[in-house]
Amino acid sequence: MKNKEHTRQVRDTVVKKFKAGFGYKKISQALNIPRSTVQAIILKWKEYQTTANLPRPGRPSKLSAHTRRRLIRDAAKRPMITLDELQRSTAEVGDSVHRTTISRKVVYKSGLYGRVARRKPFLKDIHKKCCLKFATSHLGDTPNMWKKVLWSDETKIELFGNNAKRYVWRKSNTAEHTIPTVKHGGGSIMVWACFSSAGTGKMVKIDGKMDGAKYRTILEENLMDSAKDLRLGRRFVFQQDNDPKHKAKSTMEWFKNKHIQVLEWQSQSPDLNPIENLWKELKTAVDKCSPSNLNELELFCKEEWENILVSRCAKLIETYPKRLTAVIAAKGGATKY
Repeated sequence: MKNKEHTRQVRDTVVKKFKAGFGYKKISQALNIPRSTVQAIILKWKEYQTTANLPRPGRPSKLSAHTRRRLIRDAAKRPMITLDELQRSTAEVGDSVHRTTISRKVVYKSGLYGRVARRKPFLKDIHKKCCLKFATSHLGDTPNMWKKVLWSDETKIELFGNNAKRYVWRKSNTAEHTIPTVKHGGGSIMVWACFSSAGTGKMVKIDGKMDGAKYRTILEENLMDSAKDLRLGRRFVFQQDNDPKHKAKSTMEWFKNKHIQVLEWQSQSPDLNPIENLWKELKTAVDKCSPSNLNELELFCKEEWENILVSRCAKLIETYPKRLTAVIAAKGGATKY
């Protein structure tokens, strides 16, 4: 067992007595410390001319400076590289170390941390231009205008949570290295829902493949009731994406016959639709409920949709101009929204 280290004051006293002519034995008896300790303190003082604790090198690093630079360069250039791949690359140059050593002693110290890659839609240049045009043309719209919009969308919800996650190396508080996604990338049930600044509207489970006729049935049975429940009045604006069944001639004629104004929308523009934020919150809440079958999944979806606070919906619409500004700043590309 290691003895307790003596204070700097005690060590200085030993040296002071030694300079005064006292021997090791008398110093040991006067200060009540072992003679070997007195000897070690004096020898250290003679060699280094100080009694202070000197820096210690510690255990030599197994990784050379060249290997460290190589690991940091690989993680920065290839953010989706795994620790196993980094470990193999060190073994190739003769440095065999554990994965934990690479992450804690090299990658973390360089400011890179393992984070789940955010999923962002793959946007072509034409989609970016359309999103930018929409944001620019609507930036000056009044807050009251957005309060009259009834937002809608469809989404698939997983029975057992989200699909596999991918970890990447990136700096803290950054949104770099996202994973491109395609709309409706898998799931167990598909639902349609709508909301406005006044709260959430109806939610409907879609059975089977939805075509134009089924979509119009959903609108017929739920759209006007939702607008009435949310007190939007007759002059509200309906938002939908550019899915072919949404833009079908018969569907557009239905809107015309009902005297419903449809907001001109852009393809592949989830950053512009605030309902995407509610979808994320809904899926998180449903996942916590741990549904065990499709019937429970549908039940939890509808319950959690109704539980979304009106204040949350109002906040999304209130900050919509900031969303448009972010899209303009990103030149139509993906934003934090």
